[in-house]
Amino acid sequence: MGGKDAVGVIFGNVGTTVYRFAVSNPKVERADYVEVSMETGERVLGQVMEMTRETDLGYEDAISISEGEEAIHSDRVTASVSVIGYRDGKGILQMPRRPFRAGEKVYFADQELIREVLGLKENVRTGAYVGFLRSYSIKVYLDINTLVQKHACVLAKTGGGKSYMVGVLLEEMMKKEVPIVILDPHGEYSSLIFPNNSKRDGPLMERFGVIPKGYYHSVQLYSPDTKTNADCRKLLFNGVNIPLEDITQLLSLAPASVPLMKSAIEYASEKFGDYTLNDLATILKHVPVSGKKISSTQLTLAAEVEKLVSMGIFSDKSSSSTRLRDLVQHGRTTIINLRGVGPEVSEVVASRIVERIFEARKRDRIPPLMLVVEEAHNFCPQAGSTKVSSILRTVAAEGRKFGMGLLVVTQRPAKVDKNVLSQCNTQIILKVTNPLDLKAISSSIEGMTPGLEEEIQRLPIGYALITGGGLVFPIIVETRVRETKHGGEAVDIVKENIDKEKGDVEFRVV
Repeated sequence: MGGKDAVGVIFGNVGTTVYRFAVSNPKVERADYVEVSMETGERVLGQVMEMTRETDLGYEDAISISEGEEAIHSDRVTASVSVIGYRDGKGILQMPRRPFRAGEKVYFADQELIREVLGLKENVRTGAYVGFLRSYSIKVYLDINTLVQKHACVLAKTGGGKSYMVGVLLEEMMKKEVPIVILDPHGEYSSLIFPNNSKRDGPLMERFGVIPKGYYHSVQLYSPDTKTNADCRKLLFNGVNIPLEDITQLLSLAPASVPLMKSAIEYASEKFGDYTLNDLATILKHVPVSGKKISSTQLTLAAEVEKLVSMGIFSDKSSSSTRLRDLVQHGRTTIINLRGVGPEVSEVVASRIVERIFEARKRDRIPPLMLVVEEAHNFCPQAGSTKVSSILRTVAAEGRKFGMGLLVVTQRPAKVDKNVLSQCNTQIILKVTNPLDLKAISSSIEGMTPGLEEEIQRLPIGYALITGGGLVFPIIVETRVRETKHGGEAVDIVKENIDKEKGDVEFRVV
């Protein structure tokens, strides 16, 4: 085959989707791509899924070796290959319809064939460069239109590298000026502003062809708590003339309480014209809006409205509230920094933002965008519900029709609403070991095999199994180094303090 040396020969029973070969080249490793020619001349790509060393060394011989004696034995290495296919004259991926013949030679696949069969085109114009195909210097691009139009998820165990991978995806989307809104519970994505000046990453940048870059002019930061997050603008929702439907949702009102709230709103509207949440709370506390006395239910409603006011996220003036067109702009990434914000306030903030964005997208009042939901298991849990669960399920099911993409990020796939996770056409899965999480991943991804499940558990940090995103076959990618500073690094509790003069090592709490 073009002067190439064979790495093995097919033997035994041969199928159309899998075959085994006797390995003759010691450089063959699991996950390598190999090729075999069909009788009709097509070169068929396959991937080494497992390798076995078969030996005739018995127990007694092993004991002899352990005691320092010699024992004559032989061994042989075999490999199992999963057939991926070949491209026909029309460029369509095809599978062999007849098994290969035993005795056929197996070769390392060249990069041209790998690119062609896997569809790994260097799509610089609309692609997101996320890294190299594992063990190869082949750049992997995910189609950004597919990511946004058909939703995506990034899944990994704690410390598996999910926020790093999300940072890479965000960099690529920002280059293409995709509008992005990020619900950021831990404030880790504000580092996108700063270039990655890590000396440790210097060699990696050269290898991946990456240049340090900060996106200061593309990123804007908002937070409901600007005392904790002083670098952010204050996020305020319009608290003037909030309609009954919105208040019902915000307070999760029982049906029996809705008429009482409706009466309070009508009274406030007649008395003040433009009413605020403070006005509603005052009326509910002091004015019997239904009957001659103020009922305990009315006082409970007053307390609930006062709780909304105390969150500090509703403005008494329409002019001072954050405008939707400021949050969603062409070429702008908006980070909603929720660091230090309690769960109840975070839920209300997320609910209001997602609702407003989705309604505006349906009416084409804002450009198409990508919504990133970090720690998604807290916002749309499988068990129970939050104030934002319902709208996130709606966005997952209908958002693609209106140009609102969803990027779900979580370290606990089993705890995310399966109706949301199953809508993600592109899955980026880093190391996951929890059996419940693996089961949730398997049930939400079409074509997940036991072999891929096992692969996910063995992934090194920095590697990801990717399905969808314009790819025709699941592949494993080595994540490229980031252009921007990584904001999700773990904090060291104890550090080594080395006394260079004495050579002593001590540990101190930081």
